[in-house]
Amino acid sequence: MKITIIATSPRANSNTLRFCKFVRNVLQETGEHEVTLVDFAHYDLPFVGSVWIKPETLTPFQQELIAAWGEADLVFFASPEYNWTATPQILNAFHILGGPAFSQLFTNKVFAMVGVSNGRGGRQPALDMTTVLNKVVSFTNNFSITSPKLYESHETDKNLDADGQFIGHPVYDTTARAFITYTLAVAQRWHKGELALK
Repeated sequence: MKITIIATSPRANSNTLRFCKFVRNVLQETGEHEVTLVDFAHYDLPFVGSVWIKPETLTPFQQELIAAWGEADLVFFASPEYNWTATPQILNAFHILGGPAFSQLFTNKVFAMVGVSNGRGGRQPALDMTTVLNKVVSFTNNFSITSPKLYESHETDKNLDADGQFIGHPVYDTTARAFITYTLAVAQRWHKGELALK
């Protein structure tokens, strides 16, 4: 399965990137998946409404994001919690890419949402990303799903090092791995059903 993990924090070496590296590390343990990680530290999408981007005039970051997202069967979005919501960067990305020119980003995908905190938080950004993304999928009349299980990464910097290696409380490792396993099962069932319909 082709899997893309998107760290939507604009900060370099963020806690969100730590979690995304953890997911990548877990997914690569079996060698069964093709995994790509995209970091929003180089984010340069314009604000929605100010200009529309075109497939033929993409910046290097935009090319990386759109290629990795478009080719994936499963996409993980991880966002830090900013004032009880997701980053403006990811919400803007959903809006500005949610049109006909980039329809492939919302077609035949399984999406998984993660909220990241250095304290006890993360639920609201995951829920807010789900709401906006589902609306884009619906509005563009595409067929994709968001996995019902989201993950709240609590005390991320205490549980993961800068390379995404687990260093913390055993409950964190157990629950994070359970989230990844569940998400993979949803994606496998979704794509198996998709093939059966063809």
